[in-house]
Amino acid sequence: MPVAVNEIKSSALLQGEGIPNFTAITAQQVQDHMPELLCALNKQFSRLEQDIDKVLVSGKSINWEQVMSPLHRLQEQLRWSWGVVSHLNGVCNTSELRQAHAAQEPEVVRFGNLMGQSQTLHRALRRLKDQTSRPLLDSTQQRILNAELLSMDQRGVGLDDDAQQAFNTTSEQLAELSTCFSNHVLDATQGWSLLLNRSAQVEGLPQRALEVLSLAAKQAGDHREDGGEPTAEQGPWRLGLDMPRYIPFITHAKDRGLRETLYKAHVSRASAGELNNQPLIEELLSLRLEQAQRLGYRNWAELSLASKMAEGVEAVEQLLDELRAAALPAAQKELIELEACAKKHGAPEASQLKPWDVNFWAERLRQERFDLDQEALRPWFPLPQVLEGLFGLCERLFGIRIQSADGEAPIWHQDVRYFRVLNANGSDLAAFYLDPYSRPASKRGGAWMDECLTRSKSLEGQSILPVAYLICNQTPPQAETPSLMSFDEVETLFHEFGHGLQHMLTTVEYPQAAGINNVEWDAVELPSQFMENWCLDRTTLMGMARHWRTGEPLPEEEFAKLRSSRTFNAGLATLRQVHFALTDLRLHSCWTPDLGVTPDQLRRQIAQTTTVMLPIAEDQFLCSFGHIFAGGYSAGYYSYKWAEVLSADAFAAFEEAGLELEDQVRLTGARFRDTVLSLGGSHSPADVYEQFRGRPATTEALIRHSGLAASAADQ
Repeated sequence: MPVAVNEIKSSALLQGEGIPNFTAITAQQVQDHMPELLCALNKQFSRLEQDIDKVLVSGKSINWEQVMSPLHRLQEQLRWSWGVVSHLNGVCNTSELRQAHAAQEPEVVRFGNLMGQSQTLHRALRRLKDQTSRPLLDSTQQRILNAELLSMDQRGVGLDDDAQQAFNTTSEQLAELSTCFSNHVLDATQGWSLLLNRSAQVEGLPQRALEVLSLAAKQAGDHREDGGEPTAEQGPWRLGLDMPRYIPFITHAKDRGLRETLYKAHVSRASAGELNNQPLIEELLSLRLEQAQRLGYRNWAELSLASKMAEGVEAVEQLLDELRAAALPAAQKELIELEACAKKHGAPEASQLKPWDVNFWAERLRQERFDLDQEALRPWFPLPQVLEGLFGLCERLFGIRIQSADGEAPIWHQDVRYFRVLNANGSDLAAFYLDPYSRPASKRGGAWMDECLTRSKSLEGQSILPVAYLICNQTPPQAETPSLMSFDEVETLFHEFGHGLQHMLTTVEYPQAAGINNVEWDAVELPSQFMENWCLDRTTLMGMARHWRTGEPLPEEEFAKLRSSRTFNAGLATLRQVHFALTDLRLHSCWTPDLGVTPDQLRRQIAQTTTVMLPIAEDQFLCSFGHIFAGGYSAGYYSYKWAEVLSADAFAAFEEAGLELEDQVRLTGARFRDTVLSLGGSHSPADVYEQFRGRPATTEALIRHSGLAASAADQ
């Protein structure tokens, strides 16, 4: 039931199917044509309700094709058009597009609430679920139906008129506040920079970092004192808060005062002036609490966990406390070791390290203990070879081939690449976009995978193959030098590709449960974190790590150092994630406006038992915690650790089979593809995992892989 041609004007934004023509979609189209689309979809939904009502009144049984299929087609038209607007807003942000997005978002939310609160639709879904006469639903349809009913309940379908009106108003406010929060973080990140003119200010920085900083200076119109263009060797260099500039400086710069300045700017982003997110945080938390209580939940965390794999707040707290108990003694020991390293070097800060010292001394200690300089390894990880290694691993594990298809599909920026995914027999399976490089002026930070197209069938019965967006923010190429990746950037790419594999290798024909759809939030990180494990697999790493100039493989001793350093400071890293996850959970389960403490004060209370270095006064990390205030992770940040338990246990299956036994690796990989990557949201994640592993997951592998087993045993 596509939107009739005569109902709306033709435009790239309203194409509604296939791959979008990104460059043809403008902010003006968003402003002009989204209202037309929403109007047409409103009419279409009204007709669907009328058709359904006739069946309900007749007393006849109702079937899937009468309700769920047309409902999905409606939802897909909105997802397609609004999805590309949101995508472009993330990767090609302009003030015009941002304004158009913000102006239309409330209407999109209203239409979502209209469908989610339809009494007619709700009665039809209840009858579809309860009827015992044929046609009966298969198990996948039942899961989709149950998820749709829960979604409707959480959209307020059961509320009376006044409560529903208040619910809808609050939904719009929450969407607007989240967008505003994200924009504030982006603007604050872009709005801070510092020009460095003296070589002493950049002492310690690797060549790659100097090139990035000098390029930033050039792009900002800076010049040397003699009027020359900025260069990596002579400067000037422009420091910034985006990750390609922030991480190398905080890790390598010898100028402690500048590290302090940069760190304080970073942790205080969006916490003052017109971009202050503090009032937005309290408003978001208050409104979420109101929403949850309107729906009969005690708090937002309870609402959030109702649709997740974890059984409740207590189960999440238990997991986080297990990890905290294992990580805390290790983290305390690691901090003492950093202080000892600083003392050995005669650093005055050795007796009391500050947060801006941790990365710096951790890198010094890492280099001394393992003789490992991760920046020096970048030449062995040029993006083209990393992709070659990643694609080779996917062929080895999952029997697929990945081919470049640049020029075969529209793109939104010249850096973007397009690839096809083929089965072993050469048949098309899927495709994906890769947008790898940081563009601080127009692209939000971080890395993510999103859906461009989902596996489904057209009205004519033709297969629609999935297409994924894979977005990273790694160091861009410089002149003739390709993008030379840090090992962290390699892991990030593998992580996002894991999400992409679950989206692209699904065999589920129902789009509502294909790929990542209908996968519980705390299980959806399983494939992504699983893929990270392969970055230190010998066959994988040594197969892709070759010097970009000479072609020489990574020296054996460097590989050994990477492997031996995998658990370096794992206590501090684990504790950091536990701190974030517990803060998120308690903000959404314990904080209320009447509690008598601010969200920041609550976070600082939690830090007493989840950090070994308390947050400094300037630390307003919550003001840039986009995952929970502008993303989908509210009361769900724990999902990273929950899924990491699954992913570590999954990789242990390959270890048990024998990583050096190629036949066993392929067999285990095929089983992983046929379960975790194939079944998507068609079964519960616990059932899918047990089909792969033969048993539920345990925390043993994660604690062992993290090197925390000894610490856990001591407790």
